[in-house]
Amino acid sequence: MNMRTDAARSVVSRTPAFFGGTPIREKERFLVFGKPDLGEAEIEAVVGVLRSGWIGTGPQTARFEAEFAAYTGAAHAVAVNSATAALHLSLLTLGVGPGDEVITTAMTFCSTVNVICHTGATPVLCDCDIRTQNILADDIAARITPRTRAIIVVHMCGRPCDMPAIMAVADHHGIPVIEDCAHAIETRLDGRPAGSFGVFGCYSFYATKNLTTAEGGMVVGQDAELMARLRGLSMHGQSSDAWKRYSASGFKRYDVSAPGWKYNLTDIASAMGRVQLAQIDQRLETRAALVARYDAGLAGLPLRLPPPAGPGERLAHHLYTVHLDTDEAVIDRGTLLAALQAENIGVGVHYEAIHTLSFYQSHLGLAPETLPNAAWIGARTLSLPLSTTMTDTDVDDVITAVKRVFDWVGV
Repeated sequence: MNMRTDAARSVVSRTPAFFGGTPIREKERFLVFGKPDLGEAEIEAVVGVLRSGWIGTGPQTARFEAEFAAYTGAAHAVAVNSATAALHLSLLTLGVGPGDEVITTAMTFCSTVNVICHTGATPVLCDCDIRTQNILADDIAARITPRTRAIIVVHMCGRPCDMPAIMAVADHHGIPVIEDCAHAIETRLDGRPAGSFGVFGCYSFYATKNLTTAEGGMVVGQDAELMARLRGLSMHGQSSDAWKRYSASGFKRYDVSAPGWKYNLTDIASAMGRVQLAQIDQRLETRAALVARYDAGLAGLPLRLPPPAGPGERLAHHLYTVHLDTDEAVIDRGTLLAALQAENIGVGVHYEAIHTLSFYQSHLGLAPETLPNAAWIGARTLSLPLSTTMTDTDVDDVITAVKRVFDWVGV
């Protein structure tokens, strides 16, 4: 009886939690996906702002903008409350509106495409490279029409798009390029920062990003006139912000030149961002080491792993995405997601292809096979935890859990 009980317990200990076994990690040690790396320096910076009595957009935001511009090699930077706001303002500043078309990728988060709709313009979706998940320059060229007013490219997972080829297409047709750098603060191509090729570079500081302000974003650019127009639109279309109107220098009359939006970033967020920015390159080394550990541990499984950096590329390593090879695996993506969650490991999907989502299916009328690479990735992609708060043991737990599930289903 005892031998049978022991045998049963032994089997259960080897069984994935999804199938009735004991999880790799206890619930109290649930591995949070994209956990922010926050320490005492960030806390002290935020407390300092609270004690200053100025918590809105003010001196901390101005310093954050200057430091971020220097980091990305931009002449100008405007801090905003999200990358979505950054993209929306970029389109508005370029005068995009009803009757226009904006080309972008089907492999991105919905906000990239939503902002096009917010302007009244029509999104025109391109397919992506099956390996890099980045937009294809040839596909952009094939979709340009007389109504094309802008192109938005997305540096997926922190991997640079083929910007020389894309800019050649855009420049030939005289179409401005906006770079969605939500994943790509540290990304470089031949030493040049992502976000420095187009008219605007748009960044995200969401809670899961490599640099976080909880919520926040930034727009960078070289054109002083365009950036001044964008700044005004980010603050109700006013000619000066509250800090300049109500600071010790005295009240200044303001004007409203256009009906703008409330998209500014606070000093509380900016203080946190300044601390994070100072640590970003050091933390990139940690992310690269975690990625290398994943690559080694997951080799040989029915998964397509992220490709290594190409010539001249520096990757931001924002996401570690794998693609389930359903030709070899006997498990679908949904089951693998559920199985890893049952092991108390947080996972994500980045992303479902835009043209397979219900609104855009009806709005654009595109069948999945119209953009086959994006559809293939969207049905099979899975993001594993990646954060500089993770230890080697955390990564090993993820690797063990993935292998455990595949072993159990007979792969």
